Amino acid sequence: MRKIAAFILKSFGWEIKGTADYLVKCVICVAPHTSNWDLFWGQLVYLSLGRKAYFLIKKSWFFFPMNLFFRTIGGIPVDRSKKNAMTNLLVGEFTRRRKFHLAITPEGTRKRTKKWKQGFYYIALAAHVPIVVVALDYGSRIIDFKKIFYPTGDVERDIPEIISHYKGTVARHPERFDMPEEGQTA
Repeated sequence: MRKIAAFILKSFGWEIKGTADYLVKCVICVAPHTSNWDLFWGQLVYLSLGRKAYFLIKKSWFFFPMNLFFRTIGGIPVDRSKKNAMTNLLVGEFTRRRKFHLAITPEGTRKRTKKWKQGFYYIALAAHVPIVVVALDYGSRIIDFKKIFYPTGDVERDIPEIISHYKGTVARHPERFDMPEEGQTA
């Protein structure tokens, strides 16, 4: 599968750059997220690296037979209509598993939003795992592993640093992507 995934990426002009070091456990912060194609390209990148990443997806996508497909490729259903302890649940997954890579889009939606959610940060902090900052740039067709970031617990300092790595990144639908300004995370 690795070679097939790499062939498809290359055929469509995509390139992987940056720090793609293997970590046993990590949260992958992937942005921008403006299209369902983001999942497709992200999965191909990880397959081409010989890795598996789990990801959060709306529970409404988990209907038969799509639920079988999404579970197979690493989908974790999220019911956004209920207030639940998703952070604790995911920290438990990090504790329970020997290897676990969890990809999260900080926008939390494909729609335009000025506020990024901080859940990815708090999950990494509580699980004591690094955050891999990954930019999905449709302008250059580069999936860029920008940085391996270790959260310090100082969210006011750490989040702006993480966000800064996405400056200049072109989304599939640029009109749906906003860089949050300082203090604009939820």
